[in-house]
Amino acid sequence: MEITVTGRHMEITEPIRQYAQEKVGKLPRYFDRVQAIDVIAVKVDRNHELEVIVRAEKTDPFICRITGPDLYACIDEAVNKLERQLTDHKDKLRNRKHNV
Repeated sequence: MEITVTGRHMEITEPIRQYAQEKVGKLPRYFDRVQAIDVIAVKVDRNHELEVIVRAEKTDPFICRITGPDLYACIDEAVNKLERQLTDHKDKLRNRKHNV
């Protein structure tokens, strides 16, 4: 699995990179077909916009966008939203046969 952390209009420091990789590295626990995760941080005025794109086999990418003043809080919130998206998708796949 490949994790990419990039920044637009801002420098990604090593602590931010490690924190983001540590947090999004836990997402494959919720859906085992995850192939790549892209974390894109954008500096807009005094806020940060964070976009996380999770690419998985045989499905459309899962995308989460968060805006806030603290980049670490944005990362946490994005991971929580993606955990929910991945578990909901996995439940749909698992229960698909019984929804006739």
